[in-house]
Amino acid sequence: MSVLLSAAFRTDEFVSPADEFRTDVLRGLRAREKQLPCKYFYDAAGSQLFDQICDLPEYYPSRTELGILSQHAPAMAAMLGKGCLLLEYGSGSSTKTRALLDHMPLPAVYVPIDIAHDQLRSSSAALAQEYPAIEIHPLCGDFTRDIALPIPQTPIKRRVVYFPGSTIGNLLSHEAIGLLRRSARLCGARGGLLLGVDLKKDPGTLTAAYNDAAGLTAAFNTNLLARINRELGADFHLDRFWHHAFYNPAESRIEMHLVSDQDQAVRIAGQSIFIAEGESIRTEYSYKYSLRDLAALAAASGFRVERIWCDDRNYFTVQYWTASGSPDPHRTDGRDA
Repeated sequence: MSVLLSAAFRTDEFVSPADEFRTDVLRGLRAREKQLPCKYFYDAAGSQLFDQICDLPEYYPSRTELGILSQHAPAMAAMLGKGCLLLEYGSGSSTKTRALLDHMPLPAVYVPIDIAHDQLRSSSAALAQEYPAIEIHPLCGDFTRDIALPIPQTPIKRRVVYFPGSTIGNLLSHEAIGLLRRSARLCGARGGLLLGVDLKKDPGTLTAAYNDAAGLTAAFNTNLLARINRELGADFHLDRFWHHAFYNPAESRIEMHLVSDQDQAVRIAGQSIFIAEGESIRTEYSYKYSLRDLAALAAASGFRVERIWCDDRNYFTVQYWTASGSPDPHRTDGRDA
């Protein structure tokens, strides 16, 4: 089966990826606290680096989530049922998804959505060969925006969003709730959400996961500057920045930064940005949740928790939520301290 990439966003909202990238970078670097959106990590080089990070001994999340899926995928797939359209946010190489697709009752439709065009194309082509009975419609774009779903040939009984990898942790509380509320509307009354989330644990384990001895996470972080150089004509000197990742216990999050080791001016898209010695560019937050946090997040977003799967150490959880129809108006935050 051949696959054809489509744009994930509505045509009336279209902004070219290059224009959006330039706007987001300049806006973030002009902010009082400099920042860059973590979604731009995943160019071809960044995607390859992240796949290598997932194999590191320090980086437990992917390995642990895969273990949960390997053990419980049949039960998860059974909850999706026949005639399911499975929409995956941030599909990447779709490695984890294969555990579900191996057990999904037919007929089924799989809609991977990712901002990394080349990886999405290659992974979707591979999946079409491996699962010829499943209709595959890859969408290239940002899943945090409104999504225009394809119209499949397969009759659909329900829609389920698959959101693995604890990517929900990259979002601020109001951003997470907004995305999940849109997801609840997208899924509809018969729909659901299969969510993978990194749980709170000792800070040493968390810090080590983002400061690996091989330096791959540091390379992954600085590759974002290399991408800006290449695509926006910037002149970042990568050796003038150092990778800094730490756990912020007050906010229950890992913070990842690039810190300037000197005063410097950087040219980006014809504009000059001054960065002082010791000033940091925040590139990622990764919030960690408790099971109680997630129950509150579900209620705030128009879902209810149906099933919970965890590993033996309670490092990670995969949960199945069903759309409840309306969010709890008294719930405004999905995390406790």
